[in-house]
Amino acid sequence: MKTVLVLCILLCAASAAPAEDKQQPAAAADAAVELVQEHLAAEPEDEMTKEEEELVPEDPVPVLEDARFNLCPRDWISYGSRCFLISSSYMTWYSAEEHCNSLGAQLASATSPQEYAALQQMTRLTGQSTAWLGGFNLQGQWMWIDRQGYYFDNFYAQSSVSSYPCIFLRPNHGWGNTNCGSVRSFICSRNMFGC
Repeated sequence: MKTVLVLCILLCAASAAPAEDKQQPAAAADAAVELVQEHLAAEPEDEMTKEEEELVPEDPVPVLEDARFNLCPRDWISYGSRCFLISSSYMTWYSAEEHCNSLGAQLASATSPQEYAALQQMTRLTGQSTAWLGGFNLQGQWMWIDRQGYYFDNFYAQSSVSSYPCIFLRPNHGWGNTNCGSVRSFICSRNMFGC
């Protein structure tokens, strides 16, 4: 980390210096690279001290932002660059997606363990036992309705995809899949900046 910081400072200083001729900036950049190499050779990067290691939580709990300080609409919860709305209404997967669309959103995707943990926390806070997510199976391929890449898979128990092609969140486990015609609460998601 120190190395990156030193490199950034040296490169900024080299590029900010006034150039008397066209070859001087290149010489300054070369000098900066040499200084960084010397720094690396002279001082190995420090490892975390015992005290610093104790401050880093092993399994961080996602922090949901206070609605007063974000760009999400009222009653929406901010996490990362997206806004989430947990609905207490019960609808089929298709009706839930239509409802989210009417709000300028889509059923939520969970693209990382941290994001899924945040969605679980939101669901627990609103007292819901399960909630629809925007995951579905089309011709043997899992995907998200909001076109996010399906790179994170978190099934607790997977049922037959031909009969149960829609994904729902479980507040205490990984997600499950079931018939899209069953009714559940749901989570809508939209980009915080409206793009």
